[in-house]
Amino acid sequence: MANSTADVVICGAGIAGVSVAYHLAAQHGIRRVVLVDERAPLSLTSDKSTEAYRNWWPGPGDEMVSFMNRSIDLLEGLAQETDNRFLMNRRGYAFLTADRSKVRQMQDAAAETSRLGAGPLRIHPGATPYTPAPAEGYSTQPDGADLLLDSDLIHEYFPFVSDDAVALLHPRRCGWLSAQQLGMFLLQQARAQGVQFISGRVTGVLREHGRICAVKIGDKTIATRSFVIAAGPLISQVARLIDVELPVFNELHGKISFDDYLSVVPRSAPLMIWNDPVRLVWSKDEREELAADEETRWLLQTFPAGVHFRPEGGEHSSMLLALWTYDVEVLEPSWPPRFDPFYPEIILRGLARMVPRLVDYVGRMRSLYVDGGYYCKTRENRPLISPLPVDGAYVVGALSGYGIMASQAAAELLAAHVTGETLPDYAPAFHLSRYDDPRYVALLDGWDSVAGQL
Repeated sequence: MANSTADVVICGAGIAGVSVAYHLAAQHGIRRVVLVDERAPLSLTSDKSTEAYRNWWPGPGDEMVSFMNRSIDLLEGLAQETDNRFLMNRRGYAFLTADRSKVRQMQDAAAETSRLGAGPLRIHPGATPYTPAPAEGYSTQPDGADLLLDSDLIHEYFPFVSDDAVALLHPRRCGWLSAQQLGMFLLQQARAQGVQFISGRVTGVLREHGRICAVKIGDKTIATRSFVIAAGPLISQVARLIDVELPVFNELHGKISFDDYLSVVPRSAPLMIWNDPVRLVWSKDEREELAADEETRWLLQTFPAGVHFRPEGGEHSSMLLALWTYDVEVLEPSWPPRFDPFYPEIILRGLARMVPRLVDYVGRMRSLYVDGGYYCKTRENRPLISPLPVDGAYVVGALSGYGIMASQAAAELLAAHVTGETLPDYAPAFHLSRYDDPRYVALLDGWDSVAGQL
């Protein structure tokens, strides 16, 4: 016998679950929504985010660009509503290369993303001057991207980067925000509209005539006809409670923060990404010592492109936040996650290829902190936002490393599925049924699970 009744029960109170609760209650007027999590809200992976956002996504197709544009629209609306309570900026991302053979590839890829709907591509030197992004604020800024193809121009605006940088791509509808402030605002608003948070674990999901009829939380049972799985890296485990296997896997991704006490990087810098493979910066003696030991020789290999960082905190902070997806493997989630003891030094030495003066912190990093979380992903690195084969069950997940930026469009789409509202054009791209389409499955053979991933 049920202890209570809800219109919707949501398993998971990360940014996805909290956002769904907000959209159902505040935007659709569904008051009897129950949000369930055995941990504090926003504490499993949502608080491990780099908190960045972008509309700059590759194809195939324009679905990810359209999806992210919509999510950023919603984020900007919330920022306006709250007087930018969650400190949204629009500094952009800056992709750099020192490889002249990659410049044409960078330009062609940028032109393609522009055509997908991310905004115009401006090339410099050119008809219009390059204008750097302000450190704060999100409005009245250009979209699209600026491609700087002159080394002197690059170093005029980014004097701290390596002297051999020959091209810089600066997508502009990008930046970062305070994920915790955003999430807590959404949770407060949801609760004000009647959403109830229950601390506990979903232990069972009951069905009647093939349809969801109740959810068990410990020794309590809540009668409901709608059950949303928003459990981040645990969505597969929860889906098995209703005998559904989801095509997802998990990778552990870390990040570091440390004190830039030498003021190497301007506090107004955008998120900076080195687009070339990297050999770590070592002295001659260090290289000889590493080469002599089988257990450390791997540190002399060429590491993949993508090491990146951004300033963390306000103008009076001196912290940098950095990460690098150089070595990931599929893992079953466990807590607390464990990271390679070499990880901070590898990131720092990789960053020194892009910003040479950061090498001064080798052996001298202060206030070093390492953390991270699991990226729950599909094979093609696109989300699952969809009804499930069990009537009344839904999933919003596989948001990989882009859960914060995607949260509002994902929640809006999931709420539309639950309420029967008109779906946006990009909805089929994130539906579980896409894997039933032979043409889509054939397309996956040439699709990379790191597509769009930093």
